[in-house]
Amino acid sequence: MISGLVQILLFQSLGELVSKFLLPTLPGPVIGLVLLVLWLVLRKGINSELAMVADGFSQYLGLLFVPAAVGVVLFLPQLQANALAIISALIGSVILTIASSAFVARLLSKKETHE
Repeated sequence: MISGLVQILLFQSLGELVSKFLLPTLPGPVIGLVLLVLWLVLRKGINSELAMVADGFSQYLGLLFVPAAVGVVLFLPQLQANALAIISALIGSVILTIASSAFVARLLSKKETHE
């Protein structure tokens, strides 16, 4: 179990270093996660120690939503005051996301049919 935890912390540390010196716009844990996934793909599998730690972490993922819920409750008056703008932004972003995804899918499907 210690070995799996050390692996996770090692890749998070590597991600922080890459973020600090090479890619300051990306968060270190995200870079570390990508590095860990690449490492696991290269190894073509996951070892039992890392799997045990990952299973242990996944049991408590629900706790990560507690700070977000507290933030919503804390800023509820501001959310209510700006509800129209927030709803408009959410609907607009969903429409733009769907439209851009459809556009990219159409471009990619045209390339595949011409080959």
